[in-house]
Amino acid sequence: MQSSSIASRRARVRSAGRPRTRLAGLVLALTMVATGLAAAPAATAQENPYERGPAPTERSIEALRGPFAVAEDRVSSLVIGFGGGTIYYPTDTSEGTFGAVAVSPGYTGTQSSMAWLGPRLASQGFVVFTIDTNTTVDQPDSRGRQLLAALDYLVEDSDVRNRIDPNRLGVMGHSMGGGGSLSAAESRPALQAAIPLTGWHLSKNWSRVTVPTLVVGAENDLIAPVRSHSIPFYESLSSSLDKAYLELDGASHFAPNISNTTIAKYSISWLKRFIDDDLRYEQFLCPPPDDREISEYRNTCPHS
Repeated sequence: MQSSSIASRRARVRSAGRPRTRLAGLVLALTMVATGLAAAPAATAQENPYERGPAPTERSIEALRGPFAVAEDRVSSLVIGFGGGTIYYPTDTSEGTFGAVAVSPGYTGTQSSMAWLGPRLASQGFVVFTIDTNTTVDQPDSRGRQLLAALDYLVEDSDVRNRIDPNRLGVMGHSMGGGGSLSAAESRPALQAAIPLTGWHLSKNWSRVTVPTLVVGAENDLIAPVRSHSIPFYESLSSSLDKAYLELDGASHFAPNISNTTIAKYSISWLKRFIDDDLRYEQFLCPPPDDREISEYRNTCPHS
């Protein structure tokens, strides 16, 4: 945010015989300066209409809960396109609508394996939909289509649709759900963010993805080893894309299935930065973070 400067003028009164005029000029000048000082913050306060919540700190993005109180709404498995799930949403709408994120579990997993992310992300100012898939053995591309169906349900049919900005949407997923998030991003370039978590997919070429993508791998992943999954995913993404690769130090494939501060911290920062265009979170992504929980970090800073 650019700071504004105020230029002040000195009134020069030629006639010493007109003290009232000199006094009036001084009052006018002081009034102009005071008015300018008062107006400056108001002029810049709405520079980004999508900012939600107070200015972030390391402590605030590492916290188990953010500034927004959260409620939840269950969605029946009878919906068309995916297997139902749980919507977590901020209860306070005084700041306006929110961006939304759909989250898929991995192979044989259910929404319960990703449930910890729901209230944690929602309390930072997002509507979060942790979904069940049609079957627990659905493959990545199918999970990608289900993530998009879940987003469509959120903005068109859900009970919280009036709380959501339909132009500010993202996807996340674990394992085959992570592969699904890449597939969804490739299919729908209008998305604002994608975060595959220890993702698995047979395709290693995602050069057509134009959605800002944070790839999260795990150093000790034996199911989707980073050398054959997360790293090739990241490297195949266009060099002109806003992208990052974060490798969890000493972590296994199942790190995203339990509450994980590192995953939450950088997911929040990525979603805020690209779904909400909130530059206040750029500081946690660029320059590369110095975090002992991260064994490797790559990026395309500065972000566009």
